[in-house]
Formats: sequence, C-alpha cells, structure tokens
Amino acid sequence: MTQPIYIALGANLGNPLASFRRAIAQLEGFGVEIIAISGMWQSPAWPAGQGHPDYINACAQVEFGGDARALLAILHGVEASHGRERTVLNAPRSLDLDLLDFRGEIIRAADIIIPHPRMMDRGFVLLPLSQIAPNWLNPTTNEGIELAISRLSLSDVESLEYIGQEEFRISS
Repeated sequence: MTQPIYIALGANLGNPLASFRRAIAQLEGFGVEIIAISGMWQSPAWPAGQGHPDYINACAQVEFGGDARALLAILHGVEASHGRERTVLNAPRSLDLDLLDFRGEIIRAADIIIPHPRMMDRGFVLLPLSQIAPNWLNPTTNEGIELAISRLSLSDVESLEYIGQEEFRISS
C-alpha cells in the first residue's frame, strides 16, 4: 500500500458544502479517488476585520496515480472552474484546494512545495486532518499531528468551531 495523500478544502463564498460536493465529483472525474473526508470546521476569515464571511474547512485523504505536480494542476483547475482567481492574497473564495502531503514526499521547487509550507501553523488544517489521519507525521520534522496541534496559539484553536460530519458520496 502506498503512503496517503492529503488535501485541504476551504471556501467562504456561495455555498461551501455544495462547492465541496461539486469539487469531489470533479476530482473523481480526473482519477482522484476520495478515501476519507474529515468533519466540517468553521473558521474566521483572515485577516480579521475585513467583513468577509467565515470559512468552512475540511481535509480529505485521496489516492492518485500521477505525481504531485499533476495532482496540484488538477486541484488548481478545479478551483478555477469554481471561479477562483489567484490575484489577491487572502481574498475570499468559493473554493480553495491545497495539497498538504503527497505520500510523505518532500518537494521544494519554484512551482511546488510539499508538505504545504504553512499547514503546521493552521488550526483549520490540522484539526480536520487529525480526524482522518491521527497518526500523521510531518515528513520534514517527523513531528506528530497532536504535537503540532498543541503548538498552535490558543486564539487560533478557540476561533474554530466543529460543525459536524457531512455526508459526501465518495468512491470507496
């Protein structure tokens, strides 16, 4: 069995759950098999004070026959089909798909960084990820997810709200 692949899903425009459902169907159409999906977590938009809606976040374990760059291209294409434009940093979005970990590989290149470079500082990534990968280890540090969560700022963790498990039709 190959090492797992993990992606993060987020959205704060339109209907995030409908966007997630559509994205999952699109990913499956590109040969990305959804193995597991975490519960849904609500987090405030950042930076604070901009008046943007809260985000809904989740993580998924997937399987894919290609390499990390090919999967990242698919993720970006699905985002674009939801109207995502990468023009303004931290802009509200109808869909955000991040490649968090690709089979434990460490990739540092101009076009791709794996594991995701900011995931260890984001409660809205680590808490959902811990639901589907409680034994996950950061490939660069060998640090476990529970230790990473314990290092998050209290304000980051307190700002998150678990809103429950959503039923998605997945291929497995």
